[in-house]
Amino acid sequence: MPKAPPPALSDWRTRRRHGCSGSPLGAALITAIVWSLVGLPDSAVVRTITVLVIACPHALGLAIPLVVSIATERAARGGVLVKDRLALESMRTVDTVLFDKTGTLTKGEPTVTAVAARGERSEEDVLALAAAAESDSEHPLARAILGAAQARELHVAGARDFSSSPAVGVRAEVDGAVIEVGGPHLLAQREVDELEVAQGWRDQGAIILHVLADGVVIGALRLADEVRAESRDAVEELHARGVQVVMITGDAQAVADTVASELDIDRVFAGVRPEDKAAKVAELQEEGRTVAMVGDGVNDAPALAQADVGIAIGAGTDVAIGSAGVILASSDPRSVLSVIELSRATYRKMKQNLWWAAGYNLVSVPLAAGVLAPVGFVLPMSVGALLMSASTVVVALNAQTLRRLDLRPAANGAHQR
Repeated sequence: MPKAPPPALSDWRTRRRHGCSGSPLGAALITAIVWSLVGLPDSAVVRTITVLVIACPHALGLAIPLVVSIATERAARGGVLVKDRLALESMRTVDTVLFDKTGTLTKGEPTVTAVAARGERSEEDVLALAAAAESDSEHPLARAILGAAQARELHVAGARDFSSSPAVGVRAEVDGAVIEVGGPHLLAQREVDELEVAQGWRDQGAIILHVLADGVVIGALRLADEVRAESRDAVEELHARGVQVVMITGDAQAVADTVASELDIDRVFAGVRPEDKAAKVAELQEEGRTVAMVGDGVNDAPALAQADVGIAIGAGTDVAIGSAGVILASSDPRSVLSVIELSRATYRKMKQNLWWAAGYNLVSVPLAAGVLAPVGFVLPMSVGALLMSASTVVVALNAQTLRRLDLRPAANGAHQR
């Protein structure tokens, strides 16, 4: 079963505030009764008022909301938009970060590095037909193919009846033929074999797209997507914090393994269809792990919603952003570390403020009530008022230290296929 979410200190604050709302009145009432019973009605009035003044729960009421407000503002200045405060609190307990590969761990800007043709088709024919079929697609792989065709100054014909199937490929009518461009799922659907040269490419960890004309394989494209230099730092630092790093992608296992090996990623989910991503998140949760999912595409939205904390890339789609509790203004994976550090720092400040506010009442209220009167010490009402104000100032100053927290800057990212 998935882990239950950790108790939110903000919820504890609500219960404590409601639960202690009658405590000052109760303490004041007891003080009045005791001093009246000992035959000092004037002292009863003074002590009762002093208790009410010093037990005013300003510090306790400010302990949590002030920290949350400053943490949210500090996050925004650091390029992190917190949509759900509970998501920010939960991030401190995350022990697994699940990264979508394309556009997050990699730059999401693939390039065509090789073209193979079959039969009478030339490499230029294969690339031009692929570019025509992809001309209406906004995917990074489509832009890479169109860019390669333009670099070779190829004529790209117009396409009709364009359609796209996530994790499978695209389909369009070009010059009277049905042209399809896609990965291994497309080949499986059409029940055709890949080119022999593609097997060698796959062993090298390349991204491979096959081009079909009327259901017959006419060629293949080899593409490469460069791993972000920041990804290595992000994985290393997450490991240093005891967090497991998992990667999920629709690419073939060999492609995924190459990236995972380069970044020292703990676990890989490869060849995952978009509709199965949420199930992979649930699988990790069933293992008892608290999961933060980082993604940017439309296909990531269900997984972002399923995760304990959904983190969307700001350069991603509106659907992904709408499904996440935290949004990163950049695609730098190190920004995830910023969220973790901010969450942990925020939690520490919440606890410190609650301990101070509660401890202040535990000590000052009995003094205000006059428990030390038998030994000659009575807390003046004016001193009680100063102590009450001082406790509020201490809580406010402690919360302000969050503004000095150093959050990493980040870079821009791209979409995932």
